[in-house]
Amino acid sequence: MPPDPLSAASSAPLAATPTGGDGGGSTAAPAAVEEVLTLRISLGDEVVGEVRTRFRFDAARPYEVLLTFHLGRPDEADWVFSRDLLRDGLQTLSGQGDVKLWPAYCPCHGATLHLALESPHGSALLEVSKPRVRAWLDRTYALVSVERERDCGPTDAQLAALLAGG
Repeated sequence: MPPDPLSAASSAPLAATPTGGDGGGSTAAPAAVEEVLTLRISLGDEVVGEVRTRFRFDAARPYEVLLTFHLGRPDEADWVFSRDLLRDGLQTLSGQGDVKLWPAYCPCHGATLHLALESPHGSALLEVSKPRVRAWLDRTYALVSVERERDCGPTDAQLAALLAGG
């Protein structure tokens, strides 16, 4: 059986750094922020399982977060959605359609974040530690602030030209 691709301990956040260069102790800022968290998944009436999930933010794509669910099989399930959606979901119901997030309180686990995911292949209701997600998200904003994020996308003029066919 192949090794677990998410074998990094979930208690130790990972920060990926750019590769290449001269090999001499680069002090460049990390290009990505990753952490593996264990999410609880509802499998039916009073049955709960666990899914190890990699949260990844890449500075080159500052509007997105990537969640990779390791399902215990050779394949993994990736979900990409807005960093703003995740931020808003920590405070109130956020999202519509395929991805919905909202904060909750669980007597057993404390402050949690619920994720409801829908796809043509099925649906899932997941729960994760809200403080752990908040801490990870804060590290993404330390890497690329909201102000710097705005500078990464196309300008209004560029979007208008694109929509006008130019």
